[in-house]
Amino acid sequence: MEIDLDNRQLAAIGEVVDLAQRLNVRVWLRGGWAMDFFLGEVTRPHTDIDWFAYHDEAPQLATALIEHGYTLAPEPPSRVQQLDLSRDDVEHSFALLATDSTGRPVVAGGPWAGSPWPHGMLAGPSPILAGIRCPVVEPHAQIEIKQMMPVWVPGRPRRPKDAADIARLQAALK
Repeated sequence: MEIDLDNRQLAAIGEVVDLAQRLNVRVWLRGGWAMDFFLGEVTRPHTDIDWFAYHDEAPQLATALIEHGYTLAPEPPSRVQQLDLSRDDVEHSFALLATDSTGRPVVAGGPWAGSPWPHGMLAGPSPILAGIRCPVVEPHAQIEIKQMMPVWVPGRPRRPKDAADIARLQAALK
């Protein structure tokens, strides 16, 4: 594992959590880092840090991150769907959420706008890793997202790291 990058990413996660708390912005880790926080250890290298945030709160957080030296990606897939920011070799990807009439999280924008995310997705724990407490996507929902992403996004291949993550999460939930 690339220890230095892991440490920089962990510090960046702590920075986002601190900024989000000060701004009253809700964020949840998703993807590999969410799994690692849930498991209580860094299990593999990560290329970026994946998050969920509400679309109406994300601009405030993005502004604060820019003030802390981050750069907003010039060509995101859709700024109503996702915000990507980076500083040096640390990249954050915020998938943006809205809610439907029942309060369930849905995709905020882009071609899948209004598509529901898994039930209970945002009811995950706030585990601690390396002294940082961070809300994470509920582990069962994390498994569903990893299993379904190639179905929801045709052309996205099933990745070996996702299969390994699913196996780790399933073992931890037994």
